[in-house]
Amino acid sequence: MKLTIERSTLLKSLGHVQSVVERRNTIPILSNVRLQARDGVLALNATDMDLEVVKSIPASVERDGATTAPAHTLFEIVKKLPDGCQVEMSWDSERNQMTLRSGRSRFSLSCLPVEEFPTMEEGGYSHTFAVSSNDMQSLVDRTRFAISTEETRYYLNGIYLHTAVVDGTPALRAVATDGHRLAKAEIALPEGAADMPGVIVPRKTVSELRKLMEEGNADVSVSLSTSRIRFVLGSAVLTSKLIEGTYPDYEQVIPHNNDLHLEVDKKLFSDAVDRVSTVSGDKHRTIKVRIEDGSLTLSASNAEAGNAQEEVECIYSAQPLEIGFNSRYLLDIMSQIEGSAARLSMADTASPAIIRESADDTAVYVLMPVRV
Repeated sequence: MKLTIERSTLLKSLGHVQSVVERRNTIPILSNVRLQARDGVLALNATDMDLEVVKSIPASVERDGATTAPAHTLFEIVKKLPDGCQVEMSWDSERNQMTLRSGRSRFSLSCLPVEEFPTMEEGGYSHTFAVSSNDMQSLVDRTRFAISTEETRYYLNGIYLHTAVVDGTPALRAVATDGHRLAKAEIALPEGAADMPGVIVPRKTVSELRKLMEEGNADVSVSLSTSRIRFVLGSAVLTSKLIEGTYPDYEQVIPHNNDLHLEVDKKLFSDAVDRVSTVSGDKHRTIKVRIEDGSLTLSASNAEAGNAQEEVECIYSAQPLEIGFNSRYLLDIMSQIEGSAARLSMADTASPAIIRESADDTAVYVLMPVRV
């Protein structure tokens, strides 16, 4: 194998594939990226056995071939090369060593046999459909912050992707929850997604998908079965195992009788929450919210740091209410509201609140209160 490639092109693709590789591996080959040069294309492949990324990029290929090289080391080398330079890569099959040259720099990396590199199975997908990059980003961004990190409830460690009917119209819905908050977002059901199985896409897969979508591809092709999901974004292919298990009936935790409605300017409210929570002493950065006719008062206290209070104008005409929230969770939700106004619907001090954008019902957030 011998090829020449522009440094920035190689760096961007290495950045995508090396992030899949775990820093600590008991299986040496999983620390490597597979490199295959053929027909003017360099294909980079990395996997952790549950998730696989393949990225194909144009290169000036002088001699076809394939090898594997340490993923993180290769990425760091290319990252530190001068911007705009050309990178020459060649592989010596007798010594099983790859040489990388650029300008006056020369590196030699030990390789492992390409035959040892594992690949995920192909085929077997029951449903395939296309989603615009904007729509897929919307589903991911509006829900992924609520994915649980608690390994004991492994079935919550991802986004639940499934079909739903909203006001009589079929939709593709994404849901995530960690037991303290819930995020639900939906888009119009893509053609080909009808009758698809509900699947739980792992947290790491969601993160890698979001990185790939930053390149702004027009469409994302999604193929899935009951055990795997594959995303195709231009020249990148992301294949992942799904989380086995049954996602809980999240509809049961979404209240339907919250009749105390509050509308507030999202930015003014978010900024005030951020400021007031600065003095909060507990790990949850708890804040107290007191609401009465046309006024919202945020407060926090700390025996060591002191206390803080700030008033924000709002639209509210129901009975006075005092409720506590985890300020970090509240800010996470507010950051996903794109419009200028947020709508909070509550029932009482102890019941979960519903938060949504005033002018958009395609995303709903549920936040559990905390005792203050």
